[in-house]
Amino acid sequence: MAATAVRYLRSVGAATAAGPAFDALPRPVLRTVREDERLPVAPAEFRRVLGQFASGVTVITAQDEEGGGPAGFACQSFASLSLDPPLVVFMVARTSTTWPRIARAGAFCVNVLGADQGGLCRAFAVSGADKFAGVGHTPAPVTGSPRLASVPAWIDCTISTVHTGGDHLIVVGRVEALGAEDHGDPLLFHRGRFGRFAP
Repeated sequence: MAATAVRYLRSVGAATAAGPAFDALPRPVLRTVREDERLPVAPAEFRRVLGQFASGVTVITAQDEEGGGPAGFACQSFASLSLDPPLVVFMVARTSTTWPRIARAGAFCVNVLGADQGGLCRAFAVSGADKFAGVGHTPAPVTGSPRLASVPAWIDCTISTVHTGGDHLIVVGRVEALGAEDHGDPLLFHRGRFGRFAP
């Protein structure tokens, strides 16, 4: 199954040194219900209820040499998946303009944001802007994906598999290297707002 998915998503271009590139297309029709069928849950209510779940915030980055350099987007849909082998997962909208660049790179770095980095998150949540303007970064040790300066943790990954999940893609990454600081609080997201742990 995984081999089939890899063949399906592999880019027609040459593989990168970090691993195979993945094609973000084709994108199947996003709807999984008929046009005349009412959605079982109203989207606004879905967002309101799911907003009760507090999450951390990350910035997913990649070095897209063919597409002009670094690419990235703010992502709260991130989680650890497996210890053996070490795998993580993030979800991205199939309409994302950044995802094809990450897919082409075949690798990414998860930058876990700290409590004082809400501004950095907002910068990477904007579509079409130069998200890396004024943002310090260095290449992650294995894939070369941008590792943002001053983040409390980073995870350097190659893309393992990609699955479809409604209007999103589920991207599984194999962890190649990682690191973290032993101090500092995480940036939290809850009910549409940033927060932090109370002292």
